[in-house]
Amino acid sequence: MIKFGGFLLFFVFFWYLWQKSNIKFMDIKDIQNLIKFVSKAEVSEVKYKTKDFEITIKTPLAGSEVAYAQPAVYHTAPQQVAAAPVQAATPAAAPAQAEAASDDSKYVTIKSPMIGTFYRKPSPDKDVFVNVGDEVSVGKTVCVIEAMKLFNQIESEVSGKIVKILVDDATPVEYDQPLFLVDPS
Repeated sequence: MIKFGGFLLFFVFFWYLWQKSNIKFMDIKDIQNLIKFVSKAEVSEVKYKTKDFEITIKTPLAGSEVAYAQPAVYHTAPQQVAAAPVQAATPAAAPAQAEAASDDSKYVTIKSPMIGTFYRKPSPDKDVFVNVGDEVSVGKTVCVIEAMKLFNQIESEVSGKIVKILVDDATPVEYDQPLFLVDPS
């Protein structure tokens, strides 16, 4: 919530932009001043666009740790696998499916805490956060989920080894969708 003093600074900020709006560009000192105004106004993001110029300023809200991430609730729970119906035509396939299901039950599932787009990398030119076989510890970032243009870092709540990555990079995910299987041993 914006306090009255923050609102006044925010108003002054927009007045300043309006005064500068007939200029085709802003110098670095003007941009630095705008950043100071936005941070004092206690808002998280401001976008300003004219015909010839566009600027977006993002600042952390009070109490947040990362400027571009929203706090997210992380869910981990053992994966529950429904028993597959046994068909009379394929009796050999049923034991194999049951064996695979029992193998997965010893793993902890890292699930998506939100709807969004799953990314294995922090940016296209960076390395992936984790690969199959990597050791993770509690608090280690395992992926990013983009939701409403915000990139939310998803952290592991369990220490162990990544056994399986269940989602392809840059694909949509649903709330509570399994993302990773982790062997906690």
